[in-house]
Amino acid sequence: MTLFASVAADYARYRPGIPDEAVRLLAETLDGCDRPALLDLGSGTGRVPAALLLTVPGIARVDLVDQDSGMLRIAAEQLGPLRGQTAVVFHAIPAETFSAPVDGYGADLVTCARSFHWLDRPTTPRMADRVTSPTATVAVMGDGSLWTYKAHWTAALKALIRSYLGDGRRAGTTGGYAEPSSRYEDDLAESAFDKVTEHRFPVRRTWTPDQVIGYLRSTSFAHPTLFDEPGASPGQARPRHARFEREAHVLLEEYAHGEGLVEDAVFTVLLARRGGAV
Repeated sequence: MTLFASVAADYARYRPGIPDEAVRLLAETLDGCDRPALLDLGSGTGRVPAALLLTVPGIARVDLVDQDSGMLRIAAEQLGPLRGQTAVVFHAIPAETFSAPVDGYGADLVTCARSFHWLDRPTTPRMADRVTSPTATVAVMGDGSLWTYKAHWTAALKALIRSYLGDGRRAGTTGGYAEPSSRYEDDLAESAFDKVTEHRFPVRRTWTPDQVIGYLRSTSFAHPTLFDEPGASPGQARPRHARFEREAHVLLEEYAHGEGLVEDAVFTVLLARRGGAV
């Protein structure tokens, strides 16, 4: 079982979607493609494929890659009503190990939303180079998290999390979070997809306390299992996590009735193409 397997439903319900402007930008990369193929890495519950199936007519094939089979089960439920004649295939494997599933396969767009930091960043573009069409685009995108967003209410929330889990930012069962040693655009520029452009879309979100609590369950820095007492058995009740959620709810209610739980984020899309691509 992977880190997020038990909270896939919270992930689907509480993680923010992809901004419409970003979806339109991705759709534009497929202009001129006849029956395009989409490869989505670190798919989670399938937010990106769902948005593109609603926006781009004629997508022939979508491949979703995620190690978490629980996430992919929810993605299958979400995409079922949208797929039409599109072939939708799920791969519960590490993104770096994906290979062409059929002869003649060539993805026209590779997307990676809020997940590039979990992947082997030198290896993933090399894999993409092997399984894409000559004019393909790789899109790496994201908007940070409530841990990185700076506001009075997020600072208070982080202080509460740290009072339970320690000063450092947790990264699930792997221990502490390590900042990337290089920028994503530099990683891409050193790959076959070395022609990189950046696109930034401001997004304002107003959260409710319940939404924040649900979101936290889906994160690597406040996942419910991190609050387990030493020696706790899988499936055992989590009184420490329940206590944290009660305290977090009280804190968030205070801010919601004061300055509000507002997040002014920037959703960034890096589009990368091969230098010789048109």
